Amino acid sequence: MNTPERVVILGASDKPDRYAHKAQLMLAEHGHEVVPVHPRLQNIEGVSVVPDLSSVTGAVDTVTMYVGPAISSGLTEKLIALKPKRVLFNPGSENPTLASALNAAQIATEEACTLVLLRTGQY
Repeated sequence: MNTPERVVILGASDKPDRYAHKAQLMLAEHGHEVVPVHPRLQNIEGVSVVPDLSSVTGAVDTVTMYVGPAISSGLTEKLIALKPKRVLFNPGSENPTLASALNAAQIATEEACTLVLLRTGQY
């Protein structure tokens, strides 16, 4: 197993059929610390949820995106301030303008599915 990471899940969900929910469970199974972010949820699977990126404290290895450009475009400054090592744009969350801004701030970006990366040992 790779080194455990601290992973922020932007667009976390308590609905078992959602990919963000599946990713939270699989990340935890692989030993990663998850920080779910959702404005209205309090708890997902026993893990406390933070309402927004500004509420995330401490170092962050990865932000995995489950929100589309309509939401993520307004989060550029908050993501840069968070200083994650990388941001994963899951299918449907791609945002080239945001990715460019993050890259300019020395934050790596990748268009990839968190679930596939975990299942194939590439995470």
